[in-house]
Amino acid sequence: MTLCLYNEKRKIADAFTRAAKKYDLIATYQKDIGYQLLYKLEYELKNRQRNKFFDILDAGCGTGFFSKIMRDRGLKVTALDLSSGMIEVAKNKDSACNYLCADIESMPTENNIFDVVFSNLAIQWCSNLNKTLHEFYRVTKIGGIIVFTTLAENTLNELSEAWKILDDFSHVNNFLSYREIVRCCEIWRNQLYIQKDTIYFRDINSLLYSLKGVGATHLNSGRKSRLITKRSLIKLSTAYQKINHMFPLTYHTVFGVIYRD
Repeated sequence: MTLCLYNEKRKIADAFTRAAKKYDLIATYQKDIGYQLLYKLEYELKNRQRNKFFDILDAGCGTGFFSKIMRDRGLKVTALDLSSGMIEVAKNKDSACNYLCADIESMPTENNIFDVVFSNLAIQWCSNLNKTLHEFYRVTKIGGIIVFTTLAENTLNELSEAWKILDDFSHVNNFLSYREIVRCCEIWRNQLYIQKDTIYFRDINSLLYSLKGVGATHLNSGRKSRLITKRSLIKLSTAYQKINHMFPLTYHTVFGVIYRD
């Protein structure tokens, strides 16, 4: 790993560590998507013969919210996250059987040890999606499955367009297109679909807080940002394209299942 990439990952980890203690209070969208992913996992597993203790990796576990749900259902869960702060919160909640503070692009685990890899809204922060998915595949047992969600192109587009009216700085991350995500998965047997969800906020402050509060404000490597002042917030609020006086924010979420043949 280059020093530049290492520093980038540390910045991402630090952003989520700062958000760790209040994450579960704010992460409404993240929880909603996670519940949908969990339902998808249950659907995939219902016709499979399985032991009571199913080995599951929660890759990018955050606070361990879904790790705990799965553990409480009798599953053997390993919670992994890049952020030490998130892992600490997960441990305090007794969310999993095992914990790893590690990078999902290079996991310190043996091959073929998990029946399931579950990853909710984590891999969009990886520098190389192809490498990450290969890592997921590597650690999954033959006959197992990988279920994940990630963000696709045009996510947070309303916010991005409003900022473009005001300045030339980067304020919103770029995400891979759905076609690019499909290409990364096509070497394996898979199911993919994309879902559009729009959340509405009363004002610009609550909209931005929904992002900052979950650690989602770190910009991709090499992109310059600028400090947001009170004056710029007023301008942003004026420039924002509203619907019935509300501030819309749209997410394009990709749901994926990869089968470990």
